[in-house]
Amino acid sequence: SISNDDFIRTSQARHHKAAKHIWQEIEKNGDIYLDNYAGWYSVRDEAYFGEDELQEGDDGHKYAPSGARVVWKEEPSYFFRLSKYADKLLKLYQDHPEFIQPEARRNEMIAFLSGGLRDLSISRTSLTWGIPLPESIQKNPENTEAHKNHVMYVWVDALTNYLTGVGYPDVENEAYRKYWPADLHVIGKDIVRFHTVYWPALLMAAGLDLPRTVFAHGFINVEGRKMSKSIGNVLSPDILIEEFGVDQTRYILCREISHGQDGNFSRKHAIERLNSDLANGLGNLAQRTLSMIYKNCDGKIPQPGEFSSDDKALLIQAYQTLIPACRDYMDRFEIHKVLQEISALASAADSYVDAQAPWTLKKEAPARMQTVLYTLAEIIRCLAIAIQPITPAGAGKMLDQLCVAQADRLFVHIDEKNAVIPGTVIDKPEGVFPRLVDTAEAA
Repeated sequence: SISNDDFIRTSQARHHKAAKHIWQEIEKNGDIYLDNYAGWYSVRDEAYFGEDELQEGDDGHKYAPSGARVVWKEEPSYFFRLSKYADKLLKLYQDHPEFIQPEARRNEMIAFLSGGLRDLSISRTSLTWGIPLPESIQKNPENTEAHKNHVMYVWVDALTNYLTGVGYPDVENEAYRKYWPADLHVIGKDIVRFHTVYWPALLMAAGLDLPRTVFAHGFINVEGRKMSKSIGNVLSPDILIEEFGVDQTRYILCREISHGQDGNFSRKHAIERLNSDLANGLGNLAQRTLSMIYKNCDGKIPQPGEFSSDDKALLIQAYQTLIPACRDYMDRFEIHKVLQEISALASAADSYVDAQAPWTLKKEAPARMQTVLYTLAEIIRCLAIAIQPITPAGAGKMLDQLCVAQADRLFVHIDEKNAVIPGTVIDKPEGVFPRLVDTAEAA
């Protein structure tokens, strides 16, 4: 249930314009020169690797850290003076530790830089596709016939996509001023070097602002094994959505995989987690609370009496603890802990239901029952607002059932001023998160 708001092809004229412009800005700074290059090249990684980075295969060939086979290539090339920026990059990492997240990736890049940086080959003559260099370069009188018809190294081109998307080289347009520098790049852990060494150095050379944080996520294993077409264990989002639902798929990936680390998807465990947290947890809490209100309070949000210390403790946890804790975790990209915090409040509410026993209060103290059910309705409102980023459809249905206006569903509304209104008529509630059955186990 998310989508891009722009789509860029590197063959588009606007991208050619942006890529050529950033090249020219770097050239003006004196950081591009012509030379010859010889080295080990991985076609799959589209990158050169040093001898010290390679592994010998049993077949006598050399392989990159990614496992891709490398070949020896020699060709004329333009170079970017990457070595000039080694100290500046180290200072960036030290002064702004948030620039590379998580910490393990930052340590990897510090170790990489400690060995020194070689200048980066940023053009190719052996390829027929790619963005041609600016005409000023191609027509340089220093070029020999062998040095003509270069195209940009794909990573110079690809990284510039971030700027193309916000209208670069027009740095005065609204999108550029609003969105650059980016608050966050989210990338895979296998391309950290390109985004945290090459990219900031290129931006420095072009006199452009750097993104504030680059966060590298891990990989998802399936049933403890790396995804592989040959093994046949590739995890398809479409299949997960068909079986579990969109909200549930989003939830399980966010809850079970610590962002920044490799994670494991187990179908059996996913069903157990979804049933525990959503069907039997938050979903059941909402269903039974609203059902009791509908049945015992004339289908209206009840009028509370004086709140007890137990009521107040639960409401304070929702009003004062929930969102600050979630914000703190989200700032560190610990999304799984955000969901743990939400589950903790839902669990506290479940314990509160059992302790207060509103079904008993119905006969013995009906006024107290109304206060308890009101408190629970308010907790459900707070929980539904908090979990919206992960399960927007389910959270939206819960808020609909509480008759919370669309304009009143922001985190800022989790307070006493925006509490559910007594006397609000509600419809007969319906379950939001159905219980999942493991069909394989049932068979």
